[in-house]
Amino acid sequence: MRETARLALVIGALGVVFGDIGTSPIYTLQTVFNPSDPHPVPVSAQNVYGVVSLVFWSVVIIVTVTYVLLAMRADNDGEGGIMALITLVGRWSKQRGQRAAAVLAGLGIFGASLFFGDSMITPAISVLSAVEGLKVVQPSLATAVVPITAVIIVMLFLVQRRGTAAVGRVFGPVMVAWFAVIGACGIAGIADHPAILRALSPTYALGFLFGHFGTAFFALAAVVLAVTGAEALYADMGHFGRRSITRAWLFLVFPACILSYFGQGALILADPQNVSSPFFLLTPDWARLPMVVLATAATVIASQAVITGAYSVTSQAAQLGYLPRLRIAHTSESTIGQIYVPWINWLLMVSVLTLVFAFRSSAALAFAFGMAVTCTITITTLLFFYVARAKWGTPKWLIAIGATVLLFVDLLFVAANMTKLVHGAWLPLLIGLTAFTVMTTWQRGREIVTAERARLEGPLPEFIDDLRTGKMPTRRVPGTAVFLNRGKQTAPLAMRANVEHNHVRHEQVLILSLETEPVPRVPADQRVVVNGLGYGDDGIIYVTARFGYMETPDVPGALAMLDPAETEGPLDLDQASYFLSKIDLRRGQSPTMAPWRKRLFIATSYITADAAEYFGLPRDRTVIMGAHIEV
Repeated sequence: MRETARLALVIGALGVVFGDIGTSPIYTLQTVFNPSDPHPVPVSAQNVYGVVSLVFWSVVIIVTVTYVLLAMRADNDGEGGIMALITLVGRWSKQRGQRAAAVLAGLGIFGASLFFGDSMITPAISVLSAVEGLKVVQPSLATAVVPITAVIIVMLFLVQRRGTAAVGRVFGPVMVAWFAVIGACGIAGIADHPAILRALSPTYALGFLFGHFGTAFFALAAVVLAVTGAEALYADMGHFGRRSITRAWLFLVFPACILSYFGQGALILADPQNVSSPFFLLTPDWARLPMVVLATAATVIASQAVITGAYSVTSQAAQLGYLPRLRIAHTSESTIGQIYVPWINWLLMVSVLTLVFAFRSSAALAFAFGMAVTCTITITTLLFFYVARAKWGTPKWLIAIGATVLLFVDLLFVAANMTKLVHGAWLPLLIGLTAFTVMTTWQRGREIVTAERARLEGPLPEFIDDLRTGKMPTRRVPGTAVFLNRGKQTAPLAMRANVEHNHVRHEQVLILSLETEPVPRVPADQRVVVNGLGYGDDGIIYVTARFGYMETPDVPGALAMLDPAETEGPLDLDQASYFLSKIDLRRGQSPTMAPWRKRLFIATSYITADAAEYFGLPRDRTVIMGAHIEV
């Protein structure tokens, strides 16, 4: 039974984790030798050996070493991804000074921002590259490629709200078939020209890189396409576990992809004209149309994985305070982490369609694709070595050797992609910088609003004392009231307004604050903590509900865990009234932020999800009271 469960996890990982990197063989070598490239790589036997060797060793160094062997060991309670690294860096950098924490956190947020660019480009280039196989089957269908791609993408985003629970069950088997087929086609190509296996030797990669640096350097901008999706191995570690992902990579995905690359290289050696579409031409004539269908299914799965990743990054960023809370729908009752974020979904759909109609081919989009990937990989490598030193105490000499080698490779890829800046590489940088600006502006604006709100609310202990001594005369009314607050240092705005203007308070009052912990999930027995605020007979208690950064807060569910012995009497939660403080933001004259950032912060606040819905509050028993705050 245990082995069956492990096999199920491996197959599940194949369907979710490896879609992006597993479909890279469709367009990587075709892009390297693209004659319309601003810096074309001439097709020659020497260059083919060098490029295939570069692809092989790039995959080994970046995916197998950097991610599978190293980065995936830096987990945050089992969760991976750049957001997990950010929380680890924040946790350990406190011992090494605030400046290091700020710089590294900023780098991490920029890496997460670049993922949004990846989320827009991946569906466009993946589906386009698969549908372009129709041109190989029937050249007259070339004009139908873009419209068919657009229809597939629209359908993909329209079904997101239904979730991937049902569809996900077929993802794994489809990807198993995909890897088996591309591996078999690769073996057939190698059998026709087995000399291509010489490219397994690193001497071909090094000889090409340093002997023909001018050509090889520009080739790296396309070679990096072979490692797109490497971040997904790390980001999805929490769903499938390091062992399952490692096994799937080493025993199926890696061999299948490498066989495909070597088979395509052999095909190009046999006839240089095959560079037009080596992936599909590697397939027998009778199997090309089925291969187009299978490739389209695989690229849809790859797109699904990166779209789901965008939802996850958005949710985590909101929980950590880098984005406003957005409406999030859980699409599976049994699988943690399957969520749907409508605002992000429609933004991605419009963005992906714009890219498809603007670039119109996978080759044109490839110029833009590598920049986001290389920058994210470089940032992940840097953050990993910091965590390795701070958390595990890895010797400095070992850190220096490992970081020098891996960062040299990463930065070489970044430099190569910089040569494509005017040809499309600016796009993911622009998307990343925009997302980074929004996230850091929201974080800063939130700090300003929190400070001003604390001033308006006043200290909670003094407020409780004033109620107790009668300095603020009130009439107690039956029932239970729950006031959501940001902490126990200040009084809830809604409660203060209720006392000062209505002169009433309920028999039982819960002041509730929600805390997001730097862990993915908080155990149920650690969910709520009760504080009597110094008095055991006034009916006012303070409750802290703790959630992980991958959880969506459920206030009624958390309150249901309260022990009546700790709440100064029984609570009528079924009829409790919930009070929220709604903040109306206005642009002030104080020099807290640049004027344009104030406008951006206020504009971003408009996409904030309804608080009652976000916290799972019963709408018919929720009261919202407003206040004005200037930023």
